[in-house]
Amino acid sequence: MGHDHSHAGAATAGARHRKPLLLAFSLTATYMIVELIVGLTTGSLALLSDAAHMGTDVLGLGMALAAITLAQASGNPQRTFGTYRLEVLAALANGVLLFAVAGYVLFEAWQRFSSPPEVPGLPMLAVAVVGLIVNLISFRLLMAGAKESLNVKGAYLEVFADMLGSVGAIVAALIIFTTGWPYADPLIGAAIGLFILPRTWRLMGQALRILMEVAPPGLDVQEVENRIKALPGVADVHDLHIWTVTSGLDTATGHVVLTEDAELHAVLDRVTTLLAEDYHVTHATIQCEPASHEEHANPI
Repeated sequence: MGHDHSHAGAATAGARHRKPLLLAFSLTATYMIVELIVGLTTGSLALLSDAAHMGTDVLGLGMALAAITLAQASGNPQRTFGTYRLEVLAALANGVLLFAVAGYVLFEAWQRFSSPPEVPGLPMLAVAVVGLIVNLISFRLLMAGAKESLNVKGAYLEVFADMLGSVGAIVAALIIFTTGWPYADPLIGAAIGLFILPRTWRLMGQALRILMEVAPPGLDVQEVENRIKALPGVADVHDLHIWTVTSGLDTATGHVVLTEDAELHAVLDRVTTLLAEDYHVTHATIQCEPASHEEHANPI
């Protein structure tokens, strides 16, 4: 009849930023190995600790990459939405990981207040400066993707946390090198841990919101339903559901009851256009029903 209501597969927000994520992963992994070797060679506990922190970044970035790769792979037809949710699960796992690292930093800082160890200021400063450069490059690579993908945002926060760690390490190293004051390291470490925690909490909240299939933030489902009802040719709307599959992929299903004189294709076009243009819901499955159709209540 000349009407095309195709549902083309769309790349997720995370998939569009896979290349910068891969570059950030490579940079971070390479520098982690360098830092580990220097730490073992010099016997510096500070450098080995920072290498362990970089290791959590490598793990987080690796999980994000793996999730995107698996989500894009063609899979079992039983998985009707593919494996897109792996990206959200990776973001949640990154949040848990960040919480663990922040908790460890705070615990270690508390331990060091009672007995601050001697930290070599000059080697710490040199490695922290190089680490900051690496983190700045990775931070810039992931910035755009973090605005679109929750999964990339998790990796971005990992790098952001480590970038703050590098800045703090530089400040602490300068204080230790110039004054010998040993409490600079635990004080700055505690400040970084406290700074990371609330941002990590928000990331985990966003991931849980998607996993619970809550409507996208800022979208009022009742308002959407009322606007669909106001469209020409629509008599009623029921069983309307709107949720996020993964970052950048909002979807909707619903039943639209037509008026007696309505033309099905015209009504369907109006509904899907409204959802796409006004609410950015581009993957919608709408069932149009004649007014005489007997509704079978759906408890979901």
